[in-house]
Amino acid sequence: MAHGGTPLLRHGVTPRWRRGGVPCYGRAMPRQLLATLSIVLAALLLTACGSDRAPSGGTRAAYAPRTTSVAERTTLPRLHEAVGTVRARTDVNVEAQITGRVLEVLVRPGDRVAPGDTLVVLDGRASQARLDQARQARQSAGSMIAHARDGLASAKASFAKAEATYRRMKQLGEQRVVTVEEVEQAESAYLQARAALGQAEEGVATALARSREADEVVQEAEIGLDHTTIVASEDGEVARRLVEPGDLAFPGKGLLVLQTGESLRLEAMVREGLIGRVRVGDTVRVAVSALGEDEMLEAVVDEMEPLADPVTRSFLVKARLPEAPGLYPGMFGRLFVPLGQREAVLVPEAAVTRVGQLETVMVREGETWQPVHVRTGDRVGDQGGDRPGGLVEVLSGLSGGETLGIGAADPAGEAAGEAGGKAGGDD
Repeated sequence: MAHGGTPLLRHGVTPRWRRGGVPCYGRAMPRQLLATLSIVLAALLLTACGSDRAPSGGTRAAYAPRTTSVAERTTLPRLHEAVGTVRARTDVNVEAQITGRVLEVLVRPGDRVAPGDTLVVLDGRASQARLDQARQARQSAGSMIAHARDGLASAKASFAKAEATYRRMKQLGEQRVVTVEEVEQAESAYLQARAALGQAEEGVATALARSREADEVVQEAEIGLDHTTIVASEDGEVARRLVEPGDLAFPGKGLLVLQTGESLRLEAMVREGLIGRVRVGDTVRVAVSALGEDEMLEAVVDEMEPLADPVTRSFLVKARLPEAPGLYPGMFGRLFVPLGQREAVLVPEAAVTRVGQLETVMVREGETWQPVHVRTGDRVGDQGGDRPGGLVEVLSGLSGGETLGIGAADPAGEAAGEAGGKAGGDD
């Protein structure tokens, strides 16, 4: 009894009050134990009722597949995936060769071009002015040639006359008909005429050289004017457009990117430990994600760079792709390098039932059908060609040789339908 007349409660004892306010203590443990045991028993019963075990034998016997197939144990190639990018076999960077303002860009990405098609037009006024000046200089050089040739003809005539006079005076001097002074004068005139002839010949040669220089300047100016109109050199497709009208073009500036190759290639990096398994000319499998996960392409290795990347320790391998709708440069692709063989279990994809992340197949055991949980892997092609929908690899759950049901209805639904039919007959 506590101070103040309040009774002390003992652990595990419940007071029961009599008349007069006197408490009477009694043990309630048996009742609590019974209640706890009842709750545990109910939980066990609920757990047993909610189990995902296969239905009873009568329900399994109602399962009737449309067709059956056998899980096939076979060997598949072990493959290593090397990621890469689809690229055009030949990319042409169209660049400006002169300085000028861009007037027109006549193509856009995706346009097909043929040899001679105009792509870009630059401002050609400066080039035209240089061409006009070069042509005027060439005309002046032509006039100089004519003048020099006239001077050469005059110098030749003077030289012939002076030479004849000198020879005659020399003979007369030997005969002492003329004086020595007259012979010397004739000789001097002869030497002057010969010098004038040499100068005239040099003048003609100089005029011809200037004319050739003028021709070269005219040709250069014509080429510069031609460069203001940029045309396609071969068939191709415009991949990128790098300039717009009003931009300044200068030598080395990119204007367009053309794809001129007849086919595309997948360029993938293969690690150094596997490079010995790939050779130029080998046929390899390639998957491009944009075409579908199940779409496989046969590619031929065209080129292998013999130098590894020192950072990634990988070699660049280029495989030529076949033409396929929807295949474009820049797409992500995977190149499969064969590593050998491995054992695998294959089943028809139609035999696998998927509910969320749960995958099951119906396996025949004697006269009944049992659902078996499996885990599937990659989808592979139907090697036999007689199983529609293709095959899928089973990673766990089957060992091969099991008989599988395909195209069956829900066994629970069939059982419910039979039960409903019996109830209707009784009515």
